[in-house]
Amino acid sequence: PAVLMIFGGGWRSGDKSHNRAMAIKLAEQGYVAVSAEYRLSLEASFPAAVHDLKAAVQWLKQHAKQYHIDVNKIATLGCSAGGQESTGAVLFHPEFYKAAYSACGCHDNRMDKIWWNELWMGYPVDESYSACSNVDNAHLLSRPLMLVVGELDDNVDPASTMQVANALIKANKDFELVVIPGAHHTMGEDSGEHKRYDFFVRHLMGITPPSWDKVKTGK
Repeated sequence: PAVLMIFGGGWRSGDKSHNRAMAIKLAEQGYVAVSAEYRLSLEASFPAAVHDLKAAVQWLKQHAKQYHIDVNKIATLGCSAGGQESTGAVLFHPEFYKAAYSACGCHDNRMDKIWWNELWMGYPVDESYSACSNVDNAHLLSRPLMLVVGELDDNVDPASTMQVANALIKANKDFELVVIPGAHHTMGEDSGEHKRYDFFVRHLMGITPPSWDKVKTGK
């Protein structure tokens, strides 16, 4: 199986190297870990980055034999802008992705610190904002999804994640919601990391992970 990692940075900053440490951990657990590059808003506006991420998946499929990838077992993860896009990945492209782990995403570009959203999406606010909204399109969910949010996130309002959760509940969709008490803008900290690895073991490897009290953490 493979995991496509999407870095954060408000669609304005960052690069694929930010996921290096996580990629190593995933590789150690038996996954092909891929950190995708995409064009930022100062270079190209929406939907350029989305097209780049689609191209990354197509590249994975074309090179599946070389890297021993099961093309039916590709998941995605991301935090912040990456969390937004990883949720959107399973909403809009379930034919590509088996599951998604999404942390602290800004799931609707009409809220949050609107300046970076407008840099990426353009102005004025039009129907494209709704068309790419994870809130407005939550009813499309057909793949496993774990949403993670820090209780005290002071970067992206936790309400953004809660709005998606509320829309998913109204649409009668099954998903997982993890709130990390006392945490700020986070990929999940130790608890969320453990849940993320269990999530991929269940949905990519088809294995029930051991109970947490049976796992030696080395601490």
